[in-house]
Amino acid sequence: MATTSTVMKSSAMMNCSQQQQQRSSSLSSRRISSSSKRSIGVSLNRRKQNSSSSSRKETVVVSASSAKIKVVGCGGGGGNAVNRMIEAGVSGVEFWVVNTDAQALVNAQTVNVCQIGEQVTRGLGCGGNPELGEVAANESRDKLNEIVKGSDLVFITAGMGGGTGSGSAPVVARMSKEAGNLTVGVVTYPFSFEGRRRIVQATEAIDALRKNVDTLIVIPNDRLLDVCPEGTPLQEAFLLADDVLRQGVQGISDIITVSGLVNVDFADVKTVMKDSGTAMLGVGVSSGKNRAEEAAVAAMSAPLVENSIDKATGIVFNISGGPDMTLQEINTISEVVTDMADPSANVIFGAVVDDKFSGQISVTIIATGFTPAMTQRGGFSFEAQEQAPPPPPQQPPQQKRGGFFGR
Repeated sequence: MATTSTVMKSSAMMNCSQQQQQRSSSLSSRRISSSSKRSIGVSLNRRKQNSSSSSRKETVVVSASSAKIKVVGCGGGGGNAVNRMIEAGVSGVEFWVVNTDAQALVNAQTVNVCQIGEQVTRGLGCGGNPELGEVAANESRDKLNEIVKGSDLVFITAGMGGGTGSGSAPVVARMSKEAGNLTVGVVTYPFSFEGRRRIVQATEAIDALRKNVDTLIVIPNDRLLDVCPEGTPLQEAFLLADDVLRQGVQGISDIITVSGLVNVDFADVKTVMKDSGTAMLGVGVSSGKNRAEEAAVAAMSAPLVENSIDKATGIVFNISGGPDMTLQEINTISEVVTDMADPSANVIFGAVVDDKFSGQISVTIIATGFTPAMTQRGGFSFEAQEQAPPPPPQQPPQQKRGGFFGR
């Protein structure tokens, strides 16, 4: 029996490139006007279908009868997360990468790209300055509006703390909400070793993003230290952070787009996630005799869970298993989740048979309705906790006379 769990919570990592037939062409030839994005994407996809040597993967767009779901990766961290999603085979969504760094766009694995702030950054990035990232996004408002319009659900993903992602993500989110889309932020909060400046910038950016999304899932990278084996290489740790962003997006999108044993439509998901504030993400995977119960418990009680779902006002969970998954196992998982949830919480779920989970069951839980104050533990807060002054030093023993320091 093997049980693994990865959980993140929320209330606080991650490129805009276009595949060209000639990479040596000028930067201006790589830019995508808002009126030509879709036609360029279709043209490139057709070329890929006729070329077996192409290593790029196609952008998958949902059918007209399905909810229109888009994932917009802002900045370097957001672009990395999008690449990870494409590599993992996340389907039923349209991927976009937004960046100020023209060179970084060359590595995007989606043909849908948007270079922003060409005038203010000249394609050279923001140098870690979120204010410049915000200016760049506002400069390119017309192109960004073209990306988010005509959608039902838009995910905004980024690694908070840098320049482009921190500055542009709240702008893109605001445009998406103004367009009437269900807008979900899935972002990372920096490792402590990344420095005070990035932490402060991330805190401010998350606060701005929270005001412009329906649901916000924040993944504190430091919590990954609780689940990474000792000696895990730094590069693998960052890849794990990218993969957790992928899990957050896929856990929600699969419920809507993948046909399964128990189907949930977009309206159900929207009911739970619309204007729901901070959310918690939990993923549990287990195999063996008691895999159903163990996967459900793991999704709700892994080391990174900072809250009990009994405080949630809404819960969306998805069950994935191989062809051997039974009705009784689905019932067991549902009972575990609903027993722990508040009786008044709005709970919806989907169940999908997926061959890649042969012998295993995976449970993904999105619990919504938390406030930032409810998602604090172990010194971590999505408020401006990092900027708080240090506590005053203790007085010498002879001066203790009661009060705060005299107990």
